[in-house]
Amino acid sequence: MFVERHIGPSPPDVHHMLKALDPPVNDVDEFISQSLPSDIRAKDELHFKIDELAGDSAHWGFSEGSAAAQIQELGRRNQYALPLIGCGYYGTVVPPVIKRNVLENPAWYTSYTPYQAEISQGRLESLLNFQTLVTDLTGLTIANASVLDEATAAAEAMTMSMNTLPVSRQKNKDKAFVVSDKCHPQTIAVLESRANGFGINIVVGDVLADDYKLVKDQGEKLIGVLAQYPDTYGGVHDYQGLADTAHAAKATLSVATDLLALTHLKPPGEFGADIAFGSAQRFGVPLGYGGPHAAFFACSEQHKRKIPGRLVGVSKDRLGNPAMRLALQTREQHIRREKATSNICTAQALLANMAALYAVYHGPKGLQAIANRVWTMADLARRLLSENGYKIATDGLGTDGAVLFDTVVVEGPEDKIKKAFNEANRHQIALRSVSSTRLGLSFGEDVSPGRFKEVMRALGVPKDAMLKTIKASGRTKYADAIPERLRRTSSFLTHPVFNTHHSETEILRYIHHLASKDLSLVHSMIPLGSCTMKLNATTEMLPVTSNDWANLHPFLPIERARGYMAMIDSLSKLLVQITGMDDISLQPNSGAQGEFAGLRCIKKYQESRADGKQRDICLIPVSAHGTNPASAAMSGMKVVTVKCDTKTGNLDLKDLEEKCNKYADTLAAIMVTYPSTFGVFEPEIRRVCEMVHEHGGQVYMDGANINAQIGLCSPGEIGADVCHLNLHKTFCIPHGGGGPGVGPIAVKQHLAKHLPSHPHVDPHESENDNERSNNAISPISAAPWGSALILPISWLYIMMMGSAGLTYQTKIALLNANYIMSRLRPHYPVVYTNENGRCAHEFILDARQFKETCGIEVIDIAKRLQDYGFHSPTMSWPVANTLMIEPTESESKEELDRFCDAFIAIRQEIKDIEDGKVPKENNLLKNAPHPQQDLLRDEWDRPYTREQAAYPLPYLREKKFWPSVARVDDAYGDTNLFCTCTPVEGYEEEGFTGHQAPMPT
Repeated sequence: MFVERHIGPSPPDVHHMLKALDPPVNDVDEFISQSLPSDIRAKDELHFKIDELAGDSAHWGFSEGSAAAQIQELGRRNQYALPLIGCGYYGTVVPPVIKRNVLENPAWYTSYTPYQAEISQGRLESLLNFQTLVTDLTGLTIANASVLDEATAAAEAMTMSMNTLPVSRQKNKDKAFVVSDKCHPQTIAVLESRANGFGINIVVGDVLADDYKLVKDQGEKLIGVLAQYPDTYGGVHDYQGLADTAHAAKATLSVATDLLALTHLKPPGEFGADIAFGSAQRFGVPLGYGGPHAAFFACSEQHKRKIPGRLVGVSKDRLGNPAMRLALQTREQHIRREKATSNICTAQALLANMAALYAVYHGPKGLQAIANRVWTMADLARRLLSENGYKIATDGLGTDGAVLFDTVVVEGPEDKIKKAFNEANRHQIALRSVSSTRLGLSFGEDVSPGRFKEVMRALGVPKDAMLKTIKASGRTKYADAIPERLRRTSSFLTHPVFNTHHSETEILRYIHHLASKDLSLVHSMIPLGSCTMKLNATTEMLPVTSNDWANLHPFLPIERARGYMAMIDSLSKLLVQITGMDDISLQPNSGAQGEFAGLRCIKKYQESRADGKQRDICLIPVSAHGTNPASAAMSGMKVVTVKCDTKTGNLDLKDLEEKCNKYADTLAAIMVTYPSTFGVFEPEIRRVCEMVHEHGGQVYMDGANINAQIGLCSPGEIGADVCHLNLHKTFCIPHGGGGPGVGPIAVKQHLAKHLPSHPHVDPHESENDNERSNNAISPISAAPWGSALILPISWLYIMMMGSAGLTYQTKIALLNANYIMSRLRPHYPVVYTNENGRCAHEFILDARQFKETCGIEVIDIAKRLQDYGFHSPTMSWPVANTLMIEPTESESKEELDRFCDAFIAIRQEIKDIEDGKVPKENNLLKNAPHPQQDLLRDEWDRPYTREQAAYPLPYLREKKFWPSVARVDDAYGDTNLFCTCTPVEGYEEEGFTGHQAPMPT
């Protein structure tokens, strides 16, 4: 059974671990009874109700072969169509060397967010390349390491624009954000969702008309302007005057743009844009029915300290060598909490790395060649269609119909347009339906000469006319077709990294060189509390690179995505049963997005109630993750903190009752994490839910720790109204070095009608369309089902584990944590346990006393762990100077013991300092980690040997992961913020034109 492959400890190991617990027990059930409060235990055993796909075998799970065959059969139900719909998603070619060695490589997709810089230098370098790619092409000073998608990047731009204003204007009750009506429809819809909580009015219209009248009319209300460049219909406009108008009003100009177009078009930073963003999907990342894709985000120098998301910066290590790290690592939501304007704490690292490597592989000339080829097809389509009965509807500054990049929109009689769609569909070609009389074509690099001709024939262009026009069109260069004032004249990607690795041999070696610097699950367990890093089985990963799943446009007619629909429906039903809820949305593409979506549903529900009360208070424990209060504030709620008992870590019920009574008429919700952020099952969680419900509030349960609940209890039975899940944790979607993720929300029936909608296709169609349209919240993400391509991973995991297997994995996750805690408790204090001395699936190890006894802090332990070949547990959260440890069920007893041995050995090293055997400043922990460069220096002035530094335990001689740099100087990196590759003026490779197929001839 697959369960035996996924679960680390064998049955004999489990027996031994139960006996090694403190106190020991006889069997798993006895242990579980001591870990969970009896009143939250599920009434019935988890047993999936039979659906079309699960079948009765899903109780103990399908074999890997059977599950793989099922997903293949589902994939065949999807019908590929050449993706010409555009609207932010374009056909691309994933270089096979990147597909095989990055997307399919667990060394890349199982690593964690690079919080421990010394063992993350490879992906940090790649993300720095990504940031350089973005700053070079946008002409702006600084870029982050990616955000979730283009639409949510627009929302970040809007709130950042507000954040740049004087506080008095931020507090203005009348705030307006002006948006071009030529932005992508899903971008405008997501802006509406985000604007609501901040009291921002989205004003949509023609931003260039009548000397920028729409912008000027806003007066003091204006916080910013957004335009698309090129726009959603293919037009390219000069926005210099728009920038000047926005700046005259002391507001910002944001520009949604396309990196490939910017290889030839004037960069936004050169015509006055303050912020530029967009999707890097067409840089070698599959369409995947909507994601995951890396969005990029850049801004000008004056706003760099307000940029949202993660930022890779260059610092130096203890030896003075250059080293990369996450700059400004404590992000906005953790500092400002409920005053934050962004809750983003993640990125799309794996996809950003793919996009960066795509640019490295092709280089500047190769990228320009791809852009030239894409424009040539669009321009040729414009000529052919205009000569054969269509009117060009794209509007911009180019000549002969204004097609200046990849998109052309044409107009014709309704019957002609309908016929064109039908014929295109018959030839597996997907066009964009702009209206009943307009259609759009957006070309990508995946369109071959033969397919181009098929597209033209499907639209009624005769073969003879096509050949004649192709012959007459000659070989016009893209750059020559661009008006001078819109033409790019500045150089880009001059750094050697973008001009060196163009052969497959060189890019292959570069990819593996980067991967060799990073610790991932291929090396050892990653025991991060609250951030589960479990096995991502190879069988689960197979659909991600399958053509049947990877190449579908998210706005295809739904009948072409039957495989996706069946899998999504099955996954939704399974997750609903696991959570004890009634409905679910898979749209949110991160945990924080799930928080926001869940709270928006609650807010919408409270607004729809008949009691007429203004319910906007959200109760949040003081121990909550920083995204909780940030999400509540973003959804338009006011945050009130609830105390926790300092002895048990549980919610202070007396304080909760006082807050419920005080805000009885305005209480909207409470946000709780279960098990709690302190790693224990709160015994009074049912009473917490009842108390909030009695006072008119809703219960939002953060599902970060639901891997400790599955099969034993459920949020729905406990009393939650909504919970979000982290599929990128509990349900085996890999972390990807800091993303992607999926954060769906499961809800009770009364909230189901409020689940997110979408302008292209509503994922929750209702029989009563009016009721649905009036109650659904605006979309949370750019695509209807968010990061759909990685949903099969979770579906396969659940199907192979089965309901009984999932229940067993929960028990082993709890056992693994308690086993480690029992082994370490004689050496380190544990902060919180329940009355039986048990923790949940994670626990907090206390390191606070060491600062007093010998000057050692938690960061010193974290860095020394690298010398032992381990990633640090979660540091200083939720309690300062502690370590939160979570091993997951997929780690073997052997690995758990290796980890415990490392911690016990480090405790002895600490004791040597406490006993005065070694100095407080010059010791193994303060100098950790010890890279090879440090150990091989001629001088050695340490009170310990090189051997003690490198090989403190015997297993390390056979299995050693070497940090590639010494300890990184965080303070220096933040003080000297430098976030791109070092510029090399005038460096360009001569003669390289890119790996490109020929154009139609």
